[in-house]
Amino acid sequence: MLRIPEVEVMDTEAEAIAYDQMDFVEVNTKFVQDAIALGVHGKILDIGTGTARIPILLAQELQRRGITFRITAIDLAHSMLEIAKNHVTKANLSALIDLQLVDAKQLPYADASFDTVISNSIVHHLRQPQLFFQELARVLQPSAGLLIRDLLRPDNIQQLDDLVATYARDCDSVQQKLFRDSLQASYTLGEIEQFFREVAIDRVHIYQSSDRHWTAQRECL
Repeated sequence: MLRIPEVEVMDTEAEAIAYDQMDFVEVNTKFVQDAIALGVHGKILDIGTGTARIPILLAQELQRRGITFRITAIDLAHSMLEIAKNHVTKANLSALIDLQLVDAKQLPYADASFDTVISNSIVHHLRQPQLFFQELARVLQPSAGLLIRDLLRPDNIQQLDDLVATYARDCDSVQQKLFRDSLQASYTLGEIEQFFREVAIDRVHIYQSSDRHWTAQRECL
């Protein structure tokens, strides 16, 4: 199926609210569990944090385990970060989660500056994903852990319709459209593998992790 790009930044208040109200608890919890299994710790960068649901869950679990960490959580949408700030404050995690307005394609951080980089559902937003992967490779320490996950583009319209019907059936029309547009804007597993080859990040395992997701991961050394 032909890729149809969507807007790179979801930065209206209505879009941010609709996104935040969607039920991602199951997929977010699985993402955090997978990150913990890779040994995440230290200076953690969360790229495309949205409304900060994942870094909050991750921080709570790392605190429970007594692991030392600090999360820099970035997004390019003011509206998402405004909601994120409220969530982080209510969770009493402002000292451990630093929210920043940053473009994932132009990271203002030094080379090899993070012990772990995580990102959930940002790649499908990007019209020039190569720039994101170049920056990803640049800020990773050689021993750093990595967990990147996003949607897979369906092979055809029937698969697209089935995924929307399965996973967004209880959502309103705005939320269903957001999910449909995201699926159509996503990349194939082959395209993702090529992006990683181009930046030569080693030790990365890339695979289809569900009927609608791909994952790229590597353990912290």
